[in-house]
Amino acid sequence: MPELLFPLDSTKKFTEQEVIGHNRWHPEIPPVATVRPGQTFRVHCREWFDGAIHNDDSAEDVRDAPLQIVHALSGPFSVSGAEPGDLLVVDILDVGPIPQEDSGPLAGQGWGYTGIFAKQNGGSFLTDYFPDAYKAVWDFFGQQATSRHVPGVTFTGMIHPGLMGTAPSAALLAKWNEREGALRATDPDRVPPLSLPPLPDGAILGSLTGGDFDRVAAEGARTAPPRENGGNQDIKNMTKGTRVFYPVYVPGANLSVGDLHFSQGDGEITFCGAIEMGGFIDLHVDVIKGGMTMYGVSENAIFLPGIVAPQYSQWLAFSGISVSTEGEQHYLDSQLAFQRACLHAIDYLTRFGYSPEQAYLLLGAAPIEGRFSAVVDIPNSCATVYLPTAIFDVDIRPSAAGPARVDPGRGAPKATF
Repeated sequence: MPELLFPLDSTKKFTEQEVIGHNRWHPEIPPVATVRPGQTFRVHCREWFDGAIHNDDSAEDVRDAPLQIVHALSGPFSVSGAEPGDLLVVDILDVGPIPQEDSGPLAGQGWGYTGIFAKQNGGSFLTDYFPDAYKAVWDFFGQQATSRHVPGVTFTGMIHPGLMGTAPSAALLAKWNEREGALRATDPDRVPPLSLPPLPDGAILGSLTGGDFDRVAAEGARTAPPRENGGNQDIKNMTKGTRVFYPVYVPGANLSVGDLHFSQGDGEITFCGAIEMGGFIDLHVDVIKGGMTMYGVSENAIFLPGIVAPQYSQWLAFSGISVSTEGEQHYLDSQLAFQRACLHAIDYLTRFGYSPEQAYLLLGAAPIEGRFSAVVDIPNSCATVYLPTAIFDVDIRPSAAGPARVDPGRGAPKATF
């Protein structure tokens, strides 16, 4: 087993660990360890809410999820010799649920969860259609997932880190805060907000204390969105076997990782849309000197996808165009087109007995494929959602016999404000 550089004790909170990670982006968060180019190491990761979501039949925990504490990130790890302008090469050698713990109260101990966030607490991709909080708990059996809250489906997980990235420079951090603040100012009362400002409340900043802690907490960027450093990209194909090339903005690169997912559909459309879990990840790092200029990779991470995608051979695809549910025409709005494709898939699955919320949770958790299919034919973009047919216990393909019925079971737990 690779050397464990970031251990987590499942009986303790994230802030009570021997080595403490962080939940904000800032160049001054001290590294927890230094690794050398060519080194392989293991990292334990806590699920993004540090145990706030439970294996039960209630969605009150999702409704009240403490967004100010996310994400519980492991790191940063300084890489010897990495300098601004380099590319950090990160190989994902292995990733999985909490090792040797197949049952317990923490997500990753034999189970994980998917949540639809309430509109008042962050919302989701379809928040105007699903404004309330819902939850589905998924049980793991090897590489497969099933749920008592969304019965009649079994699928193979694509285990991956939802979040991994390098630390921003002071200048890049200032740019983030300025541009996201300007966006918020265009509609400051919007629910959910257009962006998340720095928030000292709930900040975890590794070993920082005193005045340094207070200053960094007031400046640090929230980890919710993806940015130039990678961050919360939620790419389901970033599985075992992936190689990522991250821009380096600070000496040592300061790599952090977390937000592990057992599975996820493209888009993570319920916001807490993957199957969230804690677990481990084995990484190998290297450095390409001057790589940012050499390859023109200065504002984004690029990657070679993993090698362990499940093999589904048949898909039922749903399309959407840039026309709202009220019939209003939009101009080449690919996001709206993808929303409509998702809504069409959800409506279709209700014909088989699922509630709309069960179908929505399934699209967030199962390895669906989302694609922008046409973005040039004015005025309508076309987006598509591909649903693997083999994950269902019944045949969901259209036929003259009509839709087969599934037993929706107890349904997905709901909580309202």
